[in-house]
Amino acid sequence: MSGFCLKFVKHGFFDHCSYTISPHEHDDLPGSVNRLFFRFFILVMLSITAATFVVYFVFTRLFGDPFEDIARRQASAQIFLLEQYVDQAPADEWLGRLNKVREVSTTQFDLIPLDQARQALPFGSRAAFERGELVLDPSHKTFFRRVDLAGERYIGSNEEAVRASRLPVVLGQALLMELVRYVVVALALLVPIALWSRSHWQGLQMLARVADEFGAGKLSARAQMKPSDAAWPLAQRINAMAGRIQGLLESQKNLLHSVSHELRTPIARLEFGLELLADKAGDPALSKRVAAMHGDLAELNELVNELLSMSKLDNATEPQRALFEVEPVLRECAESLHPPPAELQVELGAKLGSVDGDRRLLARAVGNLLRNAQKYAAHTVALSARRDGGLLRILVDDDGPGIPEEERERVFEPFYRLDRSRDRATGGFGLGLSIARKAARLHGGTLRVERSPLGGARFIITLPDGVLTGQDLG
Repeated sequence: MSGFCLKFVKHGFFDHCSYTISPHEHDDLPGSVNRLFFRFFILVMLSITAATFVVYFVFTRLFGDPFEDIARRQASAQIFLLEQYVDQAPADEWLGRLNKVREVSTTQFDLIPLDQARQALPFGSRAAFERGELVLDPSHKTFFRRVDLAGERYIGSNEEAVRASRLPVVLGQALLMELVRYVVVALALLVPIALWSRSHWQGLQMLARVADEFGAGKLSARAQMKPSDAAWPLAQRINAMAGRIQGLLESQKNLLHSVSHELRTPIARLEFGLELLADKAGDPALSKRVAAMHGDLAELNELVNELLSMSKLDNATEPQRALFEVEPVLRECAESLHPPPAELQVELGAKLGSVDGDRRLLARAVGNLLRNAQKYAAHTVALSARRDGGLLRILVDDDGPGIPEEERERVFEPFYRLDRSRDRATGGFGLGLSIARKAARLHGGTLRVERSPLGGARFIITLPDGVLTGQDLG
């Protein structure tokens, strides 16, 4: 009967216990949401920057360099003097008009050999220069043009070029205008995107908070949103999922609690019947069988008590807090081991201080760890505690076979057992470690397992600042 109930509970009632979530496991969710939108903002800015370069490249290919057009407009007066005043003079007066322009203009006009002009020009502009077109060099505030192609102005004029330097070209203002133009475009894009993203960001922040609360055990947590909110469809699905999970878990807990209570009555009847049978039995073989049945009932009764303890812990959200000294509790746990191990080492650091929590629950957790160590220890069990950096650490070590690294999380699952070194021969139901971890988490702490210096397993309960009092550190 006890084996049936154990299997029934293991596969039907307590599977959810391994999914208990610490309140601190999802503290980074809001930060993750912030990172998501920060990356989105960076992506938009990079996209706008890339679009700026693409626009500049396309316009340069199709319509020429826009900065050259700006420089040509700024130097239009000097270009006009050359093309509409000097070039319109008769051939024998061309040089005279050029000299007059030199006298009245702040721009310096020079006649230089073609080879010198070719060397000063970029390679891409030389073809236009050879065709007799006016070529601008905005970076040096200069333009070049051949005097003519046929030597009609004066003897050898086809071998010289006009160079106009110190042009009134100011590209800084043009660059500033282009920058302002692109900034306006960027803002015109970013402002609507920011407003659109803000509603999503707020919705995701709310969903992150709901996930934190739900994961911490507040099963009634729900996302409160309006149908007009961007994340409302997602919130509805999350709320529906949370409602179903809450209903399933509550039904499971209620069923477990009810079954555990109902089992007490037939167990009591069986114990009474076995007592009567033992009184009437005269056969030693029958008495031996009755004693074995008494043992099975005692085991089943212990299982029911453990299940009720698990059910109470599952339904609890906060321990019954009261201030108590740590050291006496730990010493009581060590002294309660019966029979005592071959060697029990107790090393408690000085000034462990007090804990604001449930004394009985913490003692239950430490006691479970000590009894677990006692079952599997070859010779020695060690209990130690110390204050470390504002944390209280309680350590239970044994020199037994230890726990493989890949199994160290699974040992906290209800009813889980290691195949080789930890089996039913040691007694128990595999609930003690699960109860101990739940008790630690209810206090905001953790319980983990690692290899012990003694050679076996080391279980470490860590309690945070929030449940500790006193400033002394051991």
